[in-house]
Amino acid sequence: MADLLRRPFGTHGAVHRITPADAGWRYVGFALHRLRPGERVAEATGGREVMLVMVEGRAAFRAAGRDWGVLGERMDVFERTPPHCLYVPNDQDWAAEAVTDCTIAVCSAPGHGGHPARRIGPEGITLTQRGEGTNTRWINNIAMEAEDHCDSLLVTEVFTPAGHWSSYPSHRHDEDDFPRITYLEETYYHRLNPADGWAVQRVYTDDGSLDEVMAVRDHDVVLVPRGHHPCGAPHGFGLYYLNVMAGPRRNWRFVAAPEMAGIG
Repeated sequence: MADLLRRPFGTHGAVHRITPADAGWRYVGFALHRLRPGERVAEATGGREVMLVMVEGRAAFRAAGRDWGVLGERMDVFERTPPHCLYVPNDQDWAAEAVTDCTIAVCSAPGHGGHPARRIGPEGITLTQRGEGTNTRWINNIAMEAEDHCDSLLVTEVFTPAGHWSSYPSHRHDEDDFPRITYLEETYYHRLNPADGWAVQRVYTDDGSLDEVMAVRDHDVVLVPRGHHPCGAPHGFGLYYLNVMAGPRRNWRFVAAPEMAGIG
């Protein structure tokens, strides 16, 4: 299995490019572009569908033979406002030109032509509380199971306050045994507030064959091929992450870690 913690290549341009082959799995891809005004990125989707998420800033988009105009309102991800996103199916082209400094996430998975290109958010995306106490976090569901936007992709944003836990109680989705559990590969794109802060993420299996604890920094990506994968934000450091999941079926079913019995 490839290294789970991926640092960005740099601070400008294409700073992440994770393919299934590179990750050592079959479904999820993730790329990140940090552009300056006037800079452009253009790609073909090939056999994959993509969800373009405007993490920060504004950019003008063309995709699937159509001009989608300028997308993006959130200039700082920790504003916690709903993102502007663009879904592009397989076998299409897309291009973006930055209007301001911007960060564009490219979430990808196998596409089957089942959904047309469409703009997603900010309408219809509502910041929702999950958990309680120091397990409280806030969710922007972009394309989870309830949103029929994609063939394979599941995409969501999570804001974890300083001093809180997230993706917790610990859980896994690494078996194809629906409806008990589904097999979903997953990436976490992390942001920290302030940017020089840090958080922790553990990825571990019940049998201990995989057990890694990683200190994550601003713009890091963590791969979750299997196992449980909780995150913790220390006092003083707010945490954001963008989750991308995909597998053989578009359902999110998980099993809690044995030590989590009785923890809600």
